[in-house]
Amino acid sequence: MAEFLTIGEPMAVFASTNVDQTLVDATDFSKFVAGAELNVAIGVSRLGHQSEYISAVGQDPFGKFIRKAMTASKVGNTYVSEDAEHWTGFYLKERVSHGDPKTFYFRKNSAAANFNAQTLDQIDFDDVKIAHLSGIFAALSDNDLTVLKLLSQRLRQHNKFITFDPNLRPALWDTQARMVTVTNDLAKNADLVMPGIHEGEILMGSTDPEKIADFYLNQSEITQTVIVKLGPKGAYIKQRNGQAQTIPGFHVQTVVDTVGAGDGFAVGLITGLLDGLSIAKAARRGCAIGALAVMSPGDNDGYPTPAELDTYLQSQQTTE
Repeated sequence: MAEFLTIGEPMAVFASTNVDQTLVDATDFSKFVAGAELNVAIGVSRLGHQSEYISAVGQDPFGKFIRKAMTASKVGNTYVSEDAEHWTGFYLKERVSHGDPKTFYFRKNSAAANFNAQTLDQIDFDDVKIAHLSGIFAALSDNDLTVLKLLSQRLRQHNKFITFDPNLRPALWDTQARMVTVTNDLAKNADLVMPGIHEGEILMGSTDPEKIADFYLNQSEITQTVIVKLGPKGAYIKQRNGQAQTIPGFHVQTVVDTVGAGDGFAVGLITGLLDGLSIAKAARRGCAIGALAVMSPGDNDGYPTPAELDTYLQSQQTTE
């Protein structure tokens, strides 16, 4: 049975291969599987851990493409339902030589946005060690916000360790104020919260990593650890006992695509914890996989196998 569980919206992404051309002008695209939480599930599976993904897809080519990719990646799809009345979401992504690529989503009223809450009744929580939640699923619809809260409650009832990534998607929310309120409320139920430094500025008004960490530690007695992702600079960790440290990032000479870096960090952190590493070593692994992620065009193509991770860490003169 799965030791890792997550819920989200799977999508097909058409990534442009025309460098520095807008989505209007680009003509050549490659198709990949995407979706933040699915990225994490794929990365966790690739590093040898059993993962299970909760979602819904349409009865369409994209849905079949996603299911096929999940099977190839050994991600469990027991809780992925098919919806005959709604389509599978997809999006377009630019290829840029520097900075973050622009994207355009086709996901409103998707199958995942109409997820049937009764699917949660089928979940076997017994072997789950870590569950990963993000703010994206909550933003898809009021229905999905209710589903995410219910899943979070059931995870707590089963005493499962919950990680939470805000993964802000302002375009999916009706107002920024509601995005901030709902996201911070969801974070209260997590044992570990991992906001990006710029997300911290939006969610609580500061780019000071320690202040961001203190905000989430102070708003909930459940939260024991906050890790603020600092991009290329690494990650800042603060725990409820007051211990704090900064984990340096990895230098990347050529950035191909920044999408998926944050999810790559989650992959490294979560698998590190599953492997029994300290929080510092798990975060260092997260930084390494985040670096690997930006060197590949797909959202999760850069996530490594155990051998590839070891090779990269050795090349960086870093050891686990």
